[in-house]
Amino acid sequence: MLEPLRGRLVENEPMAGHVSWRTGGRVARAYFPADVADLANFLAGVRPDEPMLMVGLGSNLLVRDAGFDGTAVFTRDALNTLRLEDDGRLYVEAGVASPKLARFAAANRLIGAEFLAGIPGTFGGALAMNAGCYGGETWQYVDRLLMLDRRGARQERPVDDFAVGYRHVGLKCACDELFAAAWLRLPAGDGEAARQRIAELLERRLATQPLDLPNAGSVFRNPPDDHAARLIESVGLKGCTDDGAQVSEKHANFIVNPGGAASAAAIERLIGRVQAEVRARTGVELVVEVRIVGERQ
Repeated sequence: MLEPLRGRLVENEPMAGHVSWRTGGRVARAYFPADVADLANFLAGVRPDEPMLMVGLGSNLLVRDAGFDGTAVFTRDALNTLRLEDDGRLYVEAGVASPKLARFAAANRLIGAEFLAGIPGTFGGALAMNAGCYGGETWQYVDRLLMLDRRGARQERPVDDFAVGYRHVGLKCACDELFAAAWLRLPAGDGEAARQRIAELLERRLATQPLDLPNAGSVFRNPPDDHAARLIESVGLKGCTDDGAQVSEKHANFIVNPGGAASAAAIERLIGRVQAEVRARTGVELVVEVRIVGERQ
């Protein structure tokens, strides 16, 4: 018998307020869990074939204008436990903001997580795509994972259960599981130097990225031995627009929504145009890094 749910279930939830592009359609159902145990209980009551979308800060997500006919689970206000274990590892739940994790590690004299201050999303999203920047990647310090399957059962998994690559992570088994938390093993070091490094990285982000405009971070993966921004700029697409969406004039691997009026369709069209022109003129196939979900109109 299932326990009573302690979270909040909403139908027909608009997603524009939940994603950093500030646009997009609705989800059929949205669940805001109370904690990991409540999320597990919720999953136990959802049919196994229900389309499921995990949403943290919505910083790497585009929901098409016709919406998403499934359930979105919002982790940012619930799966936010962050603690130092007795064995020196960090326990980090999926809803913890990546910059908060970077600061917490430095405060506890642990080093290596400074790059996470440059990732504008939650730790769960960083785990799911092996997010990285400034020379660091999320999975380089992951020691163990706490997963939830679609029946709500908890499963602790070692790193060896996953195939981890550049901006890609997948379970080696044919399992449908969600990231709930992870334990990180970071080396001890100079916490003050780590805090200074975080400050430097944040200053660099402000100077080089369009953080004052709605955006979803880097849109494309960097090709081997090159940078997506350089390729986009080389074919003259920096600053180009499509019905309110714009390739950023500050950083060509960002697409921004300057007036907040661009539709999800306009952003997706601009993504497609960039891919097509870079492919035609350089021969390089740019791979989309952001997640695009939902029904096409």
